[in-house]
Amino acid sequence: RPIIGWHDPNFGVRFDDYMEAVEAAAPAGRMRHIAESSLSLLSEPHLKRLQQNGFKAILPGIESWFDLGNKSKTRNTGMEKVRQVADHVNMILRYIPYIQTNFVVGMDGDAGPEPFELTKRFLDLAPGAFPAYSLLSAFGRAAPMNLDYQRAGRLLPFPFHFLNNNHAMNVKPLNYGWVEFYDRLVDLSRYSFSWRAIARRIPATPTMIPKWMNVVRAVSSEGFGRIKYHTTIRQLLDSDKSVRAYMEGETTVLPEFYHNRIRNELGSLSQWLPEGALDHDPNAYLKSTTEAVPLVHMASKPAAGTRRPAAVASGPVAATLAVAHAPPPVN
Repeated sequence: RPIIGWHDPNFGVRFDDYMEAVEAAAPAGRMRHIAESSLSLLSEPHLKRLQQNGFKAILPGIESWFDLGNKSKTRNTGMEKVRQVADHVNMILRYIPYIQTNFVVGMDGDAGPEPFELTKRFLDLAPGAFPAYSLLSAFGRAAPMNLDYQRAGRLLPFPFHFLNNNHAMNVKPLNYGWVEFYDRLVDLSRYSFSWRAIARRIPATPTMIPKWMNVVRAVSSEGFGRIKYHTTIRQLLDSDKSVRAYMEGETTVLPEFYHNRIRNELGSLSQWLPEGALDHDPNAYLKSTTEAVPLVHMASKPAAGTRRPAAVASGPVAATLAVAHAPPPVN
């Protein structure tokens, strides 16, 4: 039977229209489906209909315990949201045999250990969920919020090769220094893909193929591999000054670690990269606007567990088109 993947992250917003199209295309059970969606769309009546139409995996976005609550159909935050979402996920598993829960780490509403510890509690309460952690990334003009990051001077010029949500975070975190952030990310990854978590995921997953999918994904590049990669970045922050300087925005020279990774992953194709292929202006979106913006800078590092404003103005708004007349990047 064919497998159809629905890549719209808001699959099911027009739920009845979608289901009628699926039902008109083939008799029930003739096709299998995988879909991204939002928890707010995954009510029990909808889940029953998804089950009837052959949906075998669902990938809802939780994003954060403090931000983007509209995707989780709750106004709660913190531990209250954890319990509510865990109950919802466990209910989904009664109808859909496989679920991947998507989180974004490094959100502006996160600070201190709590967001990471709450995710651990969620995994304890919903052991059948396979967690996927995306690093906060800004993609061109994908969201108006990207302008705020650019006004605050928070974007880093990582090559597009690394902007896959996992290998680089091109937004400097608001409430964490890089060392603390990677310490917490590595710790959460180890908890999520420990042998204990893998073992608990097996009986919490209803059918055999999803059980083994969870095991294989956990011990492959998505689990153990991510732990290894994030641990490497954390070590480089201490041992490689070029990596630390690049991630702090003190230089735009790409560290050799990233050059080597591109060469290794592209192999012989890397020689065909044109000059400048690894360079881009992370503030191009803002520069394309006509608004007058203040010169801004980020505070060096927040106190542990505290939140800080996105930017500090250092000049009047109308004084200059700051970005348009900004000095060349430091090399």
